[in-house]
Amino acid sequence: MNADSLAAPIVRPLWRDRALVLAGIVMSAFNLRTAVTSLTPLLDTLGETFGFGPTMTGVLGMVPTAAFAVFGVVTPSIAHRLGLERTALLAMLLAAIGLAMRAFVGDTAMLLVTSAIALSGMGMGNVVLPPLVKRYFGDRVGTVSTLYITVLQLGTILPALLAVPIATAAGWRVSLGAWSLVAIAAALPWIGVLWMERFGHSHQAKALAKTHDEAVACGDPAPELDATRDADDANATVAGHVWRSPVAWGLTLMFGMTSLTTYSMFTWLPKLLTEAGGSHELGGTMVALFSTMGLLSALFLPALAVRIRNPFPIVAFCGLSYIGAFAGLLLAPMGAPLLWVALLGLGPSTFPLSLTLINLRTRTPGGSSRLSGFVQGVGYSLSCLGPLLFGWLHEATHGWTWPFAFLTACLLALLYGGWLASKPRMLEDTW
Repeated sequence: MNADSLAAPIVRPLWRDRALVLAGIVMSAFNLRTAVTSLTPLLDTLGETFGFGPTMTGVLGMVPTAAFAVFGVVTPSIAHRLGLERTALLAMLLAAIGLAMRAFVGDTAMLLVTSAIALSGMGMGNVVLPPLVKRYFGDRVGTVSTLYITVLQLGTILPALLAVPIATAAGWRVSLGAWSLVAIAAALPWIGVLWMERFGHSHQAKALAKTHDEAVACGDPAPELDATRDADDANATVAGHVWRSPVAWGLTLMFGMTSLTTYSMFTWLPKLLTEAGGSHELGGTMVALFSTMGLLSALFLPALAVRIRNPFPIVAFCGLSYIGAFAGLLLAPMGAPLLWVALLGLGPSTFPLSLTLINLRTRTPGGSSRLSGFVQGVGYSLSCLGPLLFGWLHEATHGWTWPFAFLTACLLALLYGGWLASKPRMLEDTW
């Protein structure tokens, strides 16, 4: 039995009565990684400017996963009080403020603080997008998941590709701060959605109201639910049950270990290549290639996951790709860097698979919201020390053997989590 057989909503045109929501989801997705990949290609430059070394580089690499972990835990409660749409708006406003402030920092401490502000918004966005897809596009989960995860990957690639050229042309401050404009643009559709929900009389406004009422009926977080203690108790019960499910823990392990490896590579791949004799431009380009491979998987994996009863073979293929990449980067990093990084970029295909399974393994938007918060909160908590430990092992041993041995151990946990998560069963049936 798969998700399609459990619930087969009537398919309707993608844009009808929900165009602004779709625009908000897609534009928000673009902004979920800009604070990360606009920074990592410039870490050597910033280290020279502010006088920090490899340890602080590892700390900066840890901040994204730490922020995502914290806001993975707290965002379901925020969404319950504010509603998913207001939470999405708040996420984009925080991202814009943090990115803008980061362009004016004068020391390492402020770089950390402003990065944390931007990443707090992005962490909130991570959590609310899957349940927004479930709420408004339950008839098009595969299609909309493909769209927003693809755009998320574009938002990962472009900052990495443009960071060094923009910094060379206009300075690192412009390179870091320019992405705040994109976050401001992503806030506009959510302002429109909320205005239409409150004041509008259009077909879309009526459709939003209808969807809102349906969300209340199925126990999804919405502002009106906060008025009753019973609703709070019911949501607390659902949230309390998530941790008992092997579906939740499997997804958490798969998601967390994927994130640990990804952010370790975002942080340390440029330095690994420059130590092997490559240029700073090569480092930025390889981070962009790493992200581009994720774009390719985002284009087809969500739609494929909807059609496959048990997608564990995909997880196993990702594991083999990781092993090939680790071996190449360790033994001959400049021998075929394009091949090693391409293989490395195929490994995180478990990321779009995890996000899609959050919706495929739940029955309601409420279940999706809580599973999303649990998976991303605990998953990012597991992964947040990855960049720091990878860098510490490199600094302690003056080599890359132990750092890659650490990632290989994490890969085993990823495969076990993928095996648990891929079994065709629903969250609500397993606690």
